[in-house]
Amino acid sequence: MTSANDAERELQVAVIGYGKGGEVFHAPLVDATPGLRLAAVVTRNPDRQAAVRERYPGAEVLSSADELWKRTGDIDLAVVTTPNETHVPLARAAMEAGFAAVVDKPFALTAAEARALAEDARRLGQVLTVYQNRRWDSDFLTLWKLVEEGALGRVHRFESRFERWRPEVGGTWRDSGDPDAGAGILYDLGPHLIDQAVNLFGPVEAVYAELDARRGAAADDDSFLALTHTGGVRSHLWMSAFAARMGPRFRVLGDRAAFTIDGLDSQEARLNGGERPDVSDWGVEPESAWGRLGTVEESQPVRSERGAYPAFYAGVRDAVGEGEPLPVELHEVVHGLEVIEAARRSARTGQVTAVRSD
Repeated sequence: MTSANDAERELQVAVIGYGKGGEVFHAPLVDATPGLRLAAVVTRNPDRQAAVRERYPGAEVLSSADELWKRTGDIDLAVVTTPNETHVPLARAAMEAGFAAVVDKPFALTAAEARALAEDARRLGQVLTVYQNRRWDSDFLTLWKLVEEGALGRVHRFESRFERWRPEVGGTWRDSGDPDAGAGILYDLGPHLIDQAVNLFGPVEAVYAELDARRGAAADDDSFLALTHTGGVRSHLWMSAFAARMGPRFRVLGDRAAFTIDGLDSQEARLNGGERPDVSDWGVEPESAWGRLGTVEESQPVRSERGAYPAFYAGVRDAVGEGEPLPVELHEVVHGLEVIEAARRSARTGQVTAVRSD
């Protein structure tokens, strides 16, 4: 935790990993957040090292995390955005070196690992949180507002999709690796979809899951989860790399009205295109991308709320520097992993499976 005397200075941030996560989602957001400074990037890949030096000439490039652990006193925050099975050991090492830590999703591979890491953070007195950026998607913020306002009435069904068309298996660990090591679409996109469902409609008590590998790899690439929330809402979640045509991003049914929206929030595409997330129109969606609210008889467009990925790192800055609440609480993420574990059990048995909270 940074002391009160240091509250005015920039927090020094190191990003561990410079694949898509580091390059697209973390380094640009850190660099654009007032009060944070991208001080170091850890990657051993020569091409990625060159890319860091070109885009962030003020950041030191390190070849291994072991070099970073020696920088106690120079670094305030480490961002772990590496292959899934390395998240827990790297986050633990970062906290033991005296750094606060942000961990990319999935936080861990099991709920037990996640609970142990959260306990480490408490024992060490370190800030620890998880990058669940999809809480700040434009479409999710719009739906959140509609639910809070009661515009749909009592919601009984939530349908949510992340679908892509990638008919050939990629050479990455996510596509071709072992599901027990966090490969596959359940661990890739599932944390986002589950996190949004839980934030909207509360804890999950039971799961039915279909986890299919349709392109010949070991890891699932076309999966479906049916969640029963303790409050009675049912969430149906689709995630696929093998969808030749996409379904609606959200279809949410209430006893007064329904909300539907197509397409994806534009922030990822803009980050992929190299845009900085501090431009004046960041997160603004065109009218053509707005969703609709209503019934079969009558509906109207709903102006999309502004997407806000930068809000996550602003929250991290305030948590580390000023002791403010975490932008993503760990107990919420632990429950998401309990849902993933139940989904894997359900897929093996073909049965509805209770969610365990050990």
